[in-house]
Amino acid sequence: MHSRLEEIRENGLLRIANAESVEALQNVRRELTGKKGALTDVLKNLGKLEPEMRKSVGMKANEIKNFFAEKISEREEELVASKSAVDEKIDLTLPGTPIKSGALHPITQMCYDLNDAFLSLGFEIFSENDISSEKYAFDNLNFPADHPARQMMDTYWIEGTENKNGTDRLCLRPHLTGASVRRLLEVGAPTRFVYPGRVYRNENTDARHERAFFQYEALIVDKDLSFSSGKVMIETILEKVFGRKINVRMREGFFPFTEPGYEIDMECLVCGGKGCRVCNQNGWIEVMPGGVIHPNVLRAANLDPDVWTGFYTNIGLDRLVMMRYGVDDVRLFHSADLRFLEQFK
Repeated sequence: MHSRLEEIRENGLLRIANAESVEALQNVRRELTGKKGALTDVLKNLGKLEPEMRKSVGMKANEIKNFFAEKISEREEELVASKSAVDEKIDLTLPGTPIKSGALHPITQMCYDLNDAFLSLGFEIFSENDISSEKYAFDNLNFPADHPARQMMDTYWIEGTENKNGTDRLCLRPHLTGASVRRLLEVGAPTRFVYPGRVYRNENTDARHERAFFQYEALIVDKDLSFSSGKVMIETILEKVFGRKINVRMREGFFPFTEPGYEIDMECLVCGGKGCRVCNQNGWIEVMPGGVIHPNVLRAANLDPDVWTGFYTNIGLDRLVMMRYGVDDVRLFHSADLRFLEQFK
């Protein structure tokens, strides 16, 4: 059997050296070390040998297999570096193949545009990890202990921590709002900042909803901050992003971390306010909740609510992109379908 292996080694080395193209070399590789190769045949029959012979033959076969791999790699480099690696002549007078250029994803582009808009208004930008905790995602934001958002139906809890609480109970962040207290504890007040990022919700997907989607939050904390200044901020940002005045309306809404809270809608730009499936046929689409920061949230950030107040808004980044480009299904942006994404170059 050892003489058979030496014969395979010498024959294989000769065939590797005589291969005149990369394609021919790959055929040699398959015939020597492939499933039907000579070495594989030897290894398949090891069980028929005596135990002592089996060990030495197996070691020898594997040694030759590694030897072939090394020699094939060396020969391939030689062929690639030589003209023999080219199966057909190259006409250098022909025009070259165009280089495909990439582009920013439309959601990323919208995020950058918002960054520019907020920076021009004196805001800072920061980000945090995708993994949060019950303390920052719910406790600090005035969520009641029995609030449904704490349950598995809405939040993705990290396995192994679901029976803990506070900072030890970890989750994929269900919203960005939890970062507000963390940031306020770091920088204090007065301050104004924005924080874009992806959030995760355990919910059904449709034309307006995804399980993993992007939000863009903005927060102002100061003394004697009027509610009207928050509304002006929203109108100003939308005008900067879309390049024209956007019709906005504010409806009363409840959020544990605001008092009072509002649902902020913009006129649907997909249908021009006439009604479509994106806006549920009513001509308006909710793009952000917002409102005055709840006193309990300020207390969690070690700020006196009798001294400080603030205005918070959470922009649904995906929906804003839908409005910009007139796309009627948010799932398209997360599909990784290059035919769709190439439209935004």
